[in-house]
Amino acid sequence: MAGLFAVYLGFGPHRANQAAASIPPALPVTVSQPLQRELDTRAGFLGQFSAVDRVELRAQVGGTLTEIHFRDGQIVHKGDLLFVIDPRPYEIKLEQAKAALQTATARVALANNELSRAQSLRHNEFATQETVDQRTSDQDTSQAAVEDAKARIRDAELDLEYCHVRAPFTGRIGARQVSIGSLVAGSRAATSPTTLLATLVSLDPLYLDFDMSESDFLTFSRERARVGGPLANKVAIGLSDETSFDREGTLDFIDNSLDRSSGTIHARATVPNPDLFLAPGQFARLRVAIAPPAPVYLLPDSAVVLDQSQRLVMTVTPDATVKPKIVTTGELRGGLRVIQSGLEPTDRVVIDGLVRAIPGAKVTPQDGTIHYDAHADGQG
Repeated sequence: MAGLFAVYLGFGPHRANQAAASIPPALPVTVSQPLQRELDTRAGFLGQFSAVDRVELRAQVGGTLTEIHFRDGQIVHKGDLLFVIDPRPYEIKLEQAKAALQTATARVALANNELSRAQSLRHNEFATQETVDQRTSDQDTSQAAVEDAKARIRDAELDLEYCHVRAPFTGRIGARQVSIGSLVAGSRAATSPTTLLATLVSLDPLYLDFDMSESDFLTFSRERARVGGPLANKVAIGLSDETSFDREGTLDFIDNSLDRSSGTIHARATVPNPDLFLAPGQFARLRVAIAPPAPVYLLPDSAVVLDQSQRLVMTVTPDATVKPKIVTTGELRGGLRVIQSGLEPTDRVVIDGLVRAIPGAKVTPQDGTIHYDAHADGQG
């Protein structure tokens, strides 16, 4: 008996320690209840910037180009002088028109005198009515010649004005297509080929063009009709190299019909560009609110696990057991994933240490915090 007791004393504690060592310790994980916020439902699109105003500067009079007053790619302002076409032929034309006006004016004076004399002679019966009618006709003809001369002066002045090509609006001018000394062809009526001098585009504001799918358009239209006013005038914008949506534009145009081939409808936002950083042709991502704010749950995207066609999150029960839950997810908002269904506000979701959260295992939950990034959501 004493030997058996000694054996028990020698091996009993050792086996107890082995049994305790076989139970794995509860691993720590960070948990948090889902973040609750009221957010509108948004749709994301890819858009391209375009100029509000774009014009090809073409010669409206022909001649030799004598001056260029800008550098390629320069910002020019409305009214700035850009090109000068040799004005001397048009100055001569203007002087000829002024001389013609003087001639016509002198003829009017002569016609008036002759008419007065004919009327006086007719009154004394020394002239016939035919003579009076002829002098009246001469007066009318000379007066018409005066009006024609005045019109020719205005025409010559307009040609002379078009010798100086000025910026019709403020914007960035492209590369010049002609050099000093080039012979340019011009026509005010554009009935004949004219010389392209340069291209000018406006920069502030810009249009952001994009296409909205039929389903998004229907959702947008129904919600806007239900609310009874403009649902979303503002759009959040992020450039291709930006992770946040800090820029903002105004949705101000939706086309009147869908494209039958693509099943989309064209829409456009106007975007301020006071620093002239944006350029026509650039691409940008934008978000448009298509439904009013509603309560949603938010989790870090890393807390959502993809299991075949389902999405899961790991929750921790009150007895520290890991329990998976199937959820329905939405878009990313504020750097977090929208959870549309499958969660309760009291659920404690594993947001860090997910590799240690094995379903059915015991864990040591530690409280964490979920942060919402307003700048990433275009709200900053």
